[in-house]
Amino acid sequence: MTNKANRHGDFIWYELMSADADRAQAFYGELTGWRFSDSGQPGRDYRIVNAGEEPVGGLLQLTREQRECGAQPNWMGYICVDDVETSLAAISADGGSTIMPAMEIPGAGTLAMAGDPQGIPFYIMRPVGEGRSRAFTGDTSAIGHCAWNQLMTTDQAAALAFYGRHFGWHKSGETDMAEMGSYELLNHGTDIGAVMTGPPDAAPNWLYFFRVADIDAAASSITRRGGTLLMPPAQIPQSEEYCLTAVDPEGTAFGLVGGK
Repeated sequence: MTNKANRHGDFIWYELMSADADRAQAFYGELTGWRFSDSGQPGRDYRIVNAGEEPVGGLLQLTREQRECGAQPNWMGYICVDDVETSLAAISADGGSTIMPAMEIPGAGTLAMAGDPQGIPFYIMRPVGEGRSRAFTGDTSAIGHCAWNQLMTTDQAAALAFYGRHFGWHKSGETDMAEMGSYELLNHGTDIGAVMTGPPDAAPNWLYFFRVADIDAAASSITRRGGTLLMPPAQIPQSEEYCLTAVDPEGTAFGLVGGK
């Protein structure tokens, strides 16, 4: 943390909801080097994900009741807002939805789960204190931190407009992906991710890419630990780094970025 607080629209936390937190911890711990610690929340198995000495996310053990109510293993991003209730009302009035109403987590802040007009879920949060989260950073040396936030949608123009209205993001450029259309960069002071049109058989979703030290070693760890590579390591255009996409043993999609 630094003394500079996060701004409205910053990604500040990433959370894995899992039906088997012990297995998830073993899988991602080897893959990313994350260390896990107990959050200390009474009656709730919530583990803090640490990249080195910095907390970057959480691992939530889904209860049987949560799963019976429809909760599925998934990666979720948290977006900082100035006021949770105000933002949630504006999102809901703009074609989005309230999935989980605002609630306070003692010592952490106020949060809510929203859905965009296509139903893609994300958290909004007003954290306590003035420290700055580096859960997402463009620092290429920040192993274990999120390096990219990718939105796959069926309507890029509408998605850009929606997230721009609510979080101040804007398009800073694009890459032609031939038959897949354009890959449009999302900027919030710096490039934070991109929005793209997904294939017809893929559900719209957020996909988060975490940074690893060695992309080939990570790819090997994924398959050895029971995950599946969806896209093997491929060089990022105009970069010395590589990226991959995969699913973990529970079928939860994620991405990785790293060198060789």
